[in-house]
Amino acid sequence: MKLAILGSGFISRFYAGSLVAQRRKDVIVSVYSRTEKNAKQFAEDYNVPHYSTSIKECVENKEVDAVIIGLSNDMHLEAVLACAAAGKHVLCTKPLGRTASEAKQILAAVEKAGVFGGYLEDLCYTPKFLKSLASVKAGSIGRVTWTKSRETHPGPHSDWFWDKEKSGGGAIIDLGCHCVEISRNFIGKNIKPIEVMCWAATQVHAIDAEDNAVGLVKYANGAIGQFEVSWSFRGGMDLRDEVMGTEGTIWLNNFLRTGFEMFSTGKGNNYVAEKAESSSGWLFPVGDEVHELGYSHMFTDMFDAIENKREAGETFYDGYIVNAILDAAYKSAKTKQWEQIIIDDWRGDTGTTATKEQTSFNEKYFLIKEEVLPDGKKVFVLKDKQSGEIVRQ
Repeated sequence: MKLAILGSGFISRFYAGSLVAQRRKDVIVSVYSRTEKNAKQFAEDYNVPHYSTSIKECVENKEVDAVIIGLSNDMHLEAVLACAAAGKHVLCTKPLGRTASEAKQILAAVEKAGVFGGYLEDLCYTPKFLKSLASVKAGSIGRVTWTKSRETHPGPHSDWFWDKEKSGGGAIIDLGCHCVEISRNFIGKNIKPIEVMCWAATQVHAIDAEDNAVGLVKYANGAIGQFEVSWSFRGGMDLRDEVMGTEGTIWLNNFLRTGFEMFSTGKGNNYVAEKAESSSGWLFPVGDEVHELGYSHMFTDMFDAIENKREAGETFYDGYIVNAILDAAYKSAKTKQWEQIIIDDWRGDTGTTATKEQTSFNEKYFLIKEEVLPDGKKVFVLKDKQSGEIVRQ
């Protein structure tokens, strides 16, 4: 695959690093940046033969098979429209749009053009996530009832993130998009998200957008997806997920305290990990950042999907649904009420209702709980099927 990258900043360099880190058949042949200096520097750093300050020129390059968008959120729509007009497959970083309306325009453009649209949601491709998702789909933890996803760090690298107009919001649009999609995967993408309750506040920074938020997303089957996001968390980047099911539980720690720890007095001033705040004291490096953050598996899935003419694990439709959920979260943060999620084009299951399982113990009772006490005695907490009385035997 011959690729063009739009953008020369932090995320584009992460993408390029994952693409050139090992021997691969996929190569970057062109790069766009708003400034010639940055475009040239990126081209030199990654051995890219062509660079440009024109999106149109970069996208329409005859050598380019697919385009990777690593631009600020306000430029996603413009870039995708250019790719669709040129008939080029396009992969876009998260979030797909600043709003659901913008994301829907992006989705419509690629579907009308008949080109591939891949949503670059890297945290849905981390090795731990993929193995956990396979376990959930295999039924290892039963029916998922509650998920929790947390992403917190000291704040973004680029200035545009802090500009509400360019980014579309604050920590919710930046980090909540990850958390929401992680929960959707575990609960089931075919299950419709119904409504959101969200708290958000600007607690630390001199910005118009929120730097902290907590939200609950309610699904049609009764499951709850919880997200926790912050731009003021101190100590690095904290990526954690929990999945609770009727038959089991999964805990994931993707970045901090993953079993790799070191102490340093600070000599050498070496890079530790993304968002690390110190290079001295006890440190928590990451062995292979692009792999642990999901970039390797993500691009493998994307390019394989293009070659085999199938949908990727994360599509532009997924990006649209995420934006719709976040729109409701922002509205709820203002109204302080549960807010309905508006989805104009739902493609999953319809008519799903909340499930309440009742396990029969015998003809008279439902089983609520079974346990063994310290003395070895087995006891049962039961519910009478007729009267509803709770008893212990």
